[in-house]
Amino acid sequence: MSYISCMKIRNIDFKNNLFLAPMAGVNDVGFRDVCSILGCDATVSEMLSASAMMHNAKKTEFMTISSDKEKIKIGQIFGHEEEVLVQAVQNPLLDKYDVIDINMGCPAPKIVKNGDGVSLMKNISLASKLIKACVNHTDRPVSVKFRLGFDNDISKEFGRMCEESGASFVTLHARTATMGYSGKADYEKIASLKACLKIPVIGNGDVIDKESYNKMLDTKVNGVMIGRGAQGNPWIFSNLLNQQIEHNKFYYINRHVEILRNYYDEKWLTLYLRKHFLWYASGLDNSKEAKLILATSDSIDKSLQILKDLYSN
Repeated sequence: MSYISCMKIRNIDFKNNLFLAPMAGVNDVGFRDVCSILGCDATVSEMLSASAMMHNAKKTEFMTISSDKEKIKIGQIFGHEEEVLVQAVQNPLLDKYDVIDINMGCPAPKIVKNGDGVSLMKNISLASKLIKACVNHTDRPVSVKFRLGFDNDISKEFGRMCEESGASFVTLHARTATMGYSGKADYEKIASLKACLKIPVIGNGDVIDKESYNKMLDTKVNGVMIGRGAQGNPWIFSNLLNQQIEHNKFYYINRHVEILRNYYDEKWLTLYLRKHFLWYASGLDNSKEAKLILATSDSIDKSLQILKDLYSN
């Protein structure tokens, strides 16, 4: 029988404990809005560079646009310099967020090369110093997202360090950095981490349907974070909660797009949305030819019409 506990962090009540993972280049305000309407309880921003917040605030400002439909907002920052992270948690751009999350799990080469993301798992003393600094300079809960390790499993050691350093909760993506997104997430390692910590643990990795969701719940985690399983499939949250969606699926696709049109240049948006449109078309009947058009489309409206036809059929 699957199990999930209620989670409360200070004065923040998590209702259903479903989280949208912080996907760079994916978690735009329109997508977070739709996922929230469809049942997601906590949304995480795209990864926000603490350094960029100091030197290129305008770009970060666009990345921190939020929707009033988002329930619990988590802003995720990354960096490896104490003073830079401290300035980030105090930056007004993060004032709208209920929780500050520190990324210590991203395996992207350019992130790792700079000493950020999962590279911090190779320097536990520095990681602890950064967490403590952030905790001491904000009155909001601070969480940490990390992986099993860089190339071997140190998740329990790292999780205990996060707890001792003042993190309010942690999220474990149960793969090593060297695995990237290949292989299978190790749910047994998530269960082991949960068993050894007093703070809440959020499980992340390979939740794409009710079967995988229930397997994740069996680890006794306090919450489930969904990333790639939500790409082109924001209604996964309603499905997992056994909730009927109020409108047809195309309604939410169109809403996603129209929200973005309020903020972004049409030319840039046309290119950006291609990947979302391809995800929305994935798995639909007779979508092969449509996907070829969507991949090179120079018109958002034409792409929307293609998707509307696909979903009508």
